[in-house]
Amino acid sequence: MAGGWTSDTSVQDQIDATVEDAIKRARSQLARGPGLSHCEECEAPIPQARRDAVPGVRLCVRCQEAEDRDAQAGSGFNRRGSKDSQLR
Repeated sequence: MAGGWTSDTSVQDQIDATVEDAIKRARSQLARGPGLSHCEECEAPIPQARRDAVPGVRLCVRCQEAEDRDAQAGSGFNRRGSKDSQLR
């Protein structure tokens, strides 16, 4: 139930927008083009099984894990702001 100036579907609309943003971000990070036989960061060979499983792979598992950790560390920003910040 919404109150004030909001519509009854505003909460669901915000959830849908958040999910759509996450999907777009994930799709934009997918590798494109031919995969590499050696990691572009450390030059370690990339096993054929990984190249078959991940089309367009460019990093070995170790470098990919490090990149994922770095990306996750900076993802705590809430672009839309919390309800409390909007009430101030």
